Amino acid sequence: MSKLYIKEMKLFVTFILFLSILSSYSQTNSISGKITSEGENLPYVNVYLKKTTIGTVTNENGFFQIEKITNGTYTIVISSVGFKSKYEKITFSGGENIVQNFSLNESNSLEEIVISGTLKPVTKSNSPVPVEVYSKTFFKKNPTPSIFESMQNVNGVRPQLNCNVCNTGDIHINGLEGPYTFVLIDGMPIVSGLSTVYGLTGIPQALIERVEVVKGPASTLYGSEAVGGIINIITKKPSNSPALATDFFVSSWGEVNTDIGMRYKLSEKTQGLLGVNYFNYQNRIDNNKDGFTDLTLQNRISIFNKVTIERESNKVFTIAGRYVYEDRWGGEVDWKREFRGTDIKYGESIYTNRWETFGTYQLPTSENINFQFSANGHYQDSFYGTDKYDAEQIIGFGQFVFNKQIDKNHDLLLGLAYRYTFYDDNTFATIDEKGLINQPSITHLPGIFLQDEISLNKQNKVLIGARWDYNSLHGSIFSPRINYKWNSKDNSDIFRFSIGNGFRVTNVFTEDHAALTGAREVEFDGELDPETSWNANVNYVKKIVREYSLITFDASAFYTHFNNRILPDYETDPNKIIYANLNGFSVSKGVSLNSDITFTNGLSINAGVTLMDVSITESDIKTRQLLTESFSGVWSLSYKFKNNFTIDYTGNIYGPMRLPLISDTDPRPENSPWFSIQNIQLTKKFNNSFEIYGGVKNLLNFTPAANSIARAFDPFDKNVDFDQNEQAVTTPNNPNALAFDPSYVYASNQGIRTFIGVRFTVF
Repeated sequence: MSKLYIKEMKLFVTFILFLSILSSYSQTNSISGKITSEGENLPYVNVYLKKTTIGTVTNENGFFQIEKITNGTYTIVISSVGFKSKYEKITFSGGENIVQNFSLNESNSLEEIVISGTLKPVTKSNSPVPVEVYSKTFFKKNPTPSIFESMQNVNGVRPQLNCNVCNTGDIHINGLEGPYTFVLIDGMPIVSGLSTVYGLTGIPQALIERVEVVKGPASTLYGSEAVGGIINIITKKPSNSPALATDFFVSSWGEVNTDIGMRYKLSEKTQGLLGVNYFNYQNRIDNNKDGFTDLTLQNRISIFNKVTIERESNKVFTIAGRYVYEDRWGGEVDWKREFRGTDIKYGESIYTNRWETFGTYQLPTSENINFQFSANGHYQDSFYGTDKYDAEQIIGFGQFVFNKQIDKNHDLLLGLAYRYTFYDDNTFATIDEKGLINQPSITHLPGIFLQDEISLNKQNKVLIGARWDYNSLHGSIFSPRINYKWNSKDNSDIFRFSIGNGFRVTNVFTEDHAALTGAREVEFDGELDPETSWNANVNYVKKIVREYSLITFDASAFYTHFNNRILPDYETDPNKIIYANLNGFSVSKGVSLNSDITFTNGLSINAGVTLMDVSITESDIKTRQLLTESFSGVWSLSYKFKNNFTIDYTGNIYGPMRLPLISDTDPRPENSPWFSIQNIQLTKKFNNSFEIYGGVKNLLNFTPAANSIARAFDPFDKNVDFDQNEQAVTTPNNPNALAFDPSYVYASNQGIRTFIGVRFTVF
């Protein structure tokens, strides 16, 4: 055989081998199938190959298909909020078209993707900051007309009513008042200042994907107001939303609530999500016979719109807006609109106009740089009896966030932020020092923050962060923090420790409803300096997987020490609310325990308790903080029958709170009683698109005592005698020397009621 022939044969074999290798690489694979849960198709489930950019979302029938997959071994991930994520290895060897179905198990809080703790998406178990996640499924167990009321079944979180008459309120976290709670929508600061009192209503719940809760200071990332914690309301992505989602319910008290969410398409690359919430209540009920409405009459509409634009390289661009109008009033049951601002009949009437916009734009650079922005305007026209309160607030916020993985061990986050606040009202809060010229408050707050997430190894992680802000009124403010996380190899045990600093710059009139009511005169004792606090938190999570159950225990211990704290003083002078920096310190400390138990037979249990001590120490005298319970507990028991019939039993229980009395002769109890609000709901799901639900709220029919409003029969103090110091004096008609005061409030006057609702979804 000639050498030339041998050489040609070698070349031919080499060529054939090359073609076969090329062919094997050019042959692509695909995988398709259905995602279900207990036999029902699951739409909008994320399906992707781990450590790649290859993935998709299931359609309205739960079907998915991923194509153009090169040969190799991959881990396919199936995840959806409210379900336990599934991971499975799949090998493709050449031109395969694999058909495989997957089933997910329900779970309230295991491997959800969270962003609130670190400003970047990570799985909940991998986050150095403990983040609690509550899915839309959780809130459906006790449907309410607002996110404010929905938080009543979250452990350590309590919606607090601040007024017996107009029923406005805020949200307490671990015993700290609403102004210490920072509320965000899609990670953007929206609810703050004036809207801490009025802006928590009107968020269309049909659009809410989940709610993330971080307890403890987060000023390092979020700045002022994030002292007590964060509530981050995450709305649905248009691409993951049904074409139409409606939720309508009515109650036996006459409440009517409608939520509508609609997905639309402007172009091939532009999708939108429109949401409308309408709430109406016009029934004058006075079951406690004090002459005042038990529940404030309300007429509210909220319109929400969110648009996402597809860009090259999957860069993010989303923008959203919301408009809220609300007309609410409470007062004497025979009050009329023409009595607004007069002393004929007492009423608290509030007109609120509010707009918001926020979004994220990822810069077209090779690096991961996001520009996040938000702005809101809040306009309020209100009367509290004869006292008029008009206010205007405009807040603009923007920040650049740069995120880069330096190496395998360092994940760096750098941010530049700026916040502008304009506030004007008709009170002395915006009058110049001479009391002659209106002088709106304008605050500039630039800041810079840095965070480094250090992976020491697969089981140990440290997060170090610091923030510097310059307040145009108060100067420089520095906020450091450090977090440590350890997890077992199988993630069944997680331990976290954190310590950090928080700060808050206050505007009393935008945060405390009691400052607005005409029942007491407001007085400032000196200039108000920013509050500062140090917080330490220890968190331990234990997951136990059994053949027929999945159990999660989540325990935390917390400690917060405040300096310069600003607290309303109701007790020095019964006719005044005196605001001043505390000449001493305040401490919030306690422990909490959450448990989630899910059984394969359809039973799920979620329960939690919080024990805490919130105190004020001034002149070496320690007192309990007003309107703060020492014990609280929540629970949610659900059982799903095989015929798509579900029963939910939810409730909470609160220990006694110290209440603001007018004087030593005030006959009302100094402390509230133990009380519990319990609810039961039955739901029948006919198919993936239609369900009916109904039940009873406040099963025990608990309401506060009828004398909660002091001298409700004389709201303008026409029959009260005052001395030269403007203190009420004892008379035969006023033996306890009282004056009208609606600030003695700890729970709603709304008693037992039934409700029925319908949900209809078009995918």
